[in-house]
Amino acid sequence: LKEKQKAKMTYGMLERQFRRFYGEAVRKKGVTGENLLKMLEGRLDNTVFRLGIAPTRRAARQLVSHRHITVNGKVAGIPSMILRAGDVISIKEKSKELPAIKQALGNRDSKYPWLEWNSDTLKGIFLAAPEKDQIPENIHEQLIVELYSK
Repeated sequence: LKEKQKAKMTYGMLERQFRRFYGEAVRKKGVTGENLLKMLEGRLDNTVFRLGIAPTRRAARQLVSHRHITVNGKVAGIPSMILRAGDVISIKEKSKELPAIKQALGNRDSKYPWLEWNSDTLKGIFLAAPEKDQIPENIHEQLIVELYSK
């Protein structure tokens, strides 16, 4: 029973965050759906996943929550943090030896034009929010906008 309650609480929290992101996307200039996708791609947990520091988004969220990641030299503990162009993402010195991080970095093979990774220093740079055509997933953001605009 507790596991179900915990899952329900997590779902509610993520739904609130998503609704907040949608509201921000509506207020920005430009196409709402594209603004939403850019903001979601700019989240710290998603960027940790895209950089290959974690094998899944859920694992990336956990790494951030457990304070293994730094942004611009400061420990970050909020997965939904929105990154800005030029932000430097790295792994805390103590955390570099974690088996999960070592394994994920060993399997790292993806390259995204809005991210830069330095394998020697284990640091990544968020260069800019990606354009819709750069995002590899096939997301129909217009359907999301229609759902949330009601």
